Order: sequence, then C-alpha cells, then structure tokens
Amino acid sequence: MEVGREEEWKHADLTHRGEADSASTNPIVGADEEEEGPQICRVCGDKATGYHFNVMTCEGCKGFFRRAMKRNARPRCPFRKGTCEITQKTRRQCQACRLRKCLESGMRKEMIMSDAAVEQRRALIRRKKRERIETRPLGAKGLTEEQQMMIRELTTAQMNTFDSTFVHFKNFRLPDVLSSGRQIPEPLQIQSREEAAKWRKIREDLCSMKLSLQLRGEDGSVWNYKPPADNGGKEIFSLLPHIADVSTYMFKGIINFAKVISYFRDLPIEDQISLLKGAAFELCQLRFNTVFNAETRTWECGRLSYCVEDPAGGFQQLLLEPVLKFHYMLKKLQLHKEEYVLMQAISLFSPDRPGVVQRLVVDQLQEQFAMTLKAYIEFNRPQPAHRFLFLKIMAILTELRSLSAEHTQQLLRIHDVHPFATPLMQELFSTTNG
Repeated sequence: MEVGREEEWKHADLTHRGEADSASTNPIVGADEEEEGPQICRVCGDKATGYHFNVMTCEGCKGFFRRAMKRNARPRCPFRKGTCEITQKTRRQCQACRLRKCLESGMRKEMIMSDAAVEQRRALIRRKKRERIETRPLGAKGLTEEQQMMIRELTTAQMNTFDSTFVHFKNFRLPDVLSSGRQIPEPLQIQSREEAAKWRKIREDLCSMKLSLQLRGEDGSVWNYKPPADNGGKEIFSLLPHIADVSTYMFKGIINFAKVISYFRDLPIEDQISLLKGAAFELCQLRFNTVFNAETRTWECGRLSYCVEDPAGGFQQLLLEPVLKFHYMLKKLQLHKEEYVLMQAISLFSPDRPGVVQRLVVDQLQEQFAMTLKAYIEFNRPQPAHRFLFLKIMAILTELRSLSAEHTQQLLRIHDVHPFATPLMQELFSTTNG
C-alpha cells in the first residue's frame, strides 16, 4: 500500500436500582427526569438511587418518608416557618419541612408496601438469585477480571461508534425516482459480447434484490421508493449511490470501533489494515442485525427504513437471499449487546485474513474473545436451555465468512460494469476476503 494511502487510513474520520419496599418502581410523574447525567434526589439534592414511592430520591429520604408514613407522624417545624430549605446538610434539622418537601415532590403513601409484602418480595429476590446460581453449568465460576475488562472495553467502543438511530447519517444520495420523480435510467448500452456476459452475471447477482426505501422527513413527511415488479434488476442502479453512502457510513464507524480497542491498536498498522479489509462486511452485517425487524423484514435505521420486498413468499425469499436468511437466523438467537460485540471482536481478529503477518498474536486474541463469549453465556444464560448457544454463534460466524466472500465478489462485478463504490469502499474491497 502506498504511504499516502496508509496515512489516509490512519486518520479516517471515522439502571435505576430496584427497591424492596415500594409497590412500583415505575415513575408516574417527572418524565423529564430521564435526562442524561447523574440523578439527584428531588427532596434534598443528594445523589439519587432510583425511583422510590414515585419520586427520584436518595436512600435517606426514601427511608425517612417510609418511617414517617408508617408512624403516621405529624411533626411541627421547630422554627415555626414551615418553609425551611431542605438540603443534604439541613435535612435532619426539620422533619416537618422535609416531609412537606417529600409530599410536594410527589411521593405517595399508598405505594408503601406492608412489612409482610416487603418480606415476600425479598424472599422472591433471594429465590430467583438461588435459582440462577443453581442453573449454571458445573465449572461456571463467572468471568475473570480480564474478561470483564474486555467486555467493558468492547461495549464502550460500540456505544461510541455506532448509533442505532443513525442521527449522524446525513447528506446521503437518494434514488432518482425518490428524490426527483425521474425515470430510472438505462444502466448500460451493451456494445460487446463481453459486456453482455457481464450484464447477465449481474442480473443473476441481483435477481433476488428487491429493496424498498422509506425516508421520514423532519417535518413529518414520508417518502417511499419501491422497485418495479420486474425489470431484471435494473432498479438497483438507481439505488447504488445511496447504498454506497450508507455502506461508507457504516464502514467509518467500524474503523473507529477497531481503532479504540487497545488490542487492535497494539498490532502493526499493516495487520490493522488487513484485518479491517477482511472483516468490514461481516462487522457491518452484525451491526445491521441489531436494527433488523424480523417480522417486517425491515432494517429500521432512524428516519430511514430498508425493506426486502418479498413477492415470491417468505420461504422462497430466504432461499434466494442468503443475507436475509443470515439476519433471520441471528435475530432468532435474541443476543445480548455483550454477545454482539464479542462476535464483532471474534470476526475482526481473524488470523487467516490475507496479508496478516502476526498470525499467532491475532490467533491468541481471537481465542481470548471466543473464551470470553463462552464464559459470558455460561454465566449469564439459563442452562440447559442455552447450552448450545455458543456453538450456534460460532456456526453463524462461519456462515457470515462465506457470505462476505461472495458479497465482495458481487460488488466487484457490479463496480466493474457500473462504477459506484466510494474510495473507502474500493480500499476495503481491494483484496478479496479469505
């Protein structure tokens, strides 16, 4: 790779705690309290631990309100003002004004559970915890500190580089028929047998790709693009610029995801590039699966929705479109976010990608991520119901590897006849996946 390309690559832009003495932890008032940042007690301003008796409060004010209501206390203000300021420092000085503040904040007496009900709930919590421990497989001792750190680093990287609302996906191109009402142009004037053969192959590649697109405007308007019933795959040429834009947006996020992982940064730049080239499509599909709605065959990406048309019926569509089948299979597993990011790490750190030099190092890292995934499943998933989940995930990753190779070849064939890929896409797909 040229030095200029390498430098361009380097700089690519790429819960509330539950309570055992409250009848409900769901807030009835204070909807604006779901803002980001640390929550504070609505009574005294101390650090809140959750919703208690309908109001976000600290443990101290929760206990004070419960005791006051249990005793049916009617304290009087010792300062005879009735308007004492209640803070973390002054809350013990005037019980009357503190109780008044509790009631004014919205705390509700009827949400206090009886002693018997509290003990019943605590017993249920203890039983659930015991059952969870008993259902773990023999030898499952939990995750090591290193494995927990791995998961935290991956989930943080995912959170910082992938927004499922696609709020930052802007300035993308739309199909001509969607943005201006113009007819779909003819894709190519075939002038030779060689070009005719290429076009036939592309028609085979696109025979099952019937992708509709919906865009919801900020003003509430809805734009729809639906491909014609039968035009031999030509409609895809109108969609190609938009597909290139959304793919490039996803690839930039994947590059940034990899760049913030310490294990990845420690590798030589040549191996980083080789691993990203090999895994870009796979990580893209894993991320897209988190926004896939299996019931509607739709990827819900914020204001944009992508739906695979299904004129032939569900079973035949699955036979025709392996990528769609993959998304159904993966979504059916109902994975946790931790399992998704570990799958991405296992895919990214594949030692047999073309061009990887430090294969042994990458192989050891991949094994660590795989063992972390196995330990996570054994510790967090009920057994024996999920005893085969790890094996299913590894089989799906193998299937995804095959899909990636075929998908890359299809993109290259289309680009050869009808150039559409962005420079980043061309760079990523310049070497065929192994």
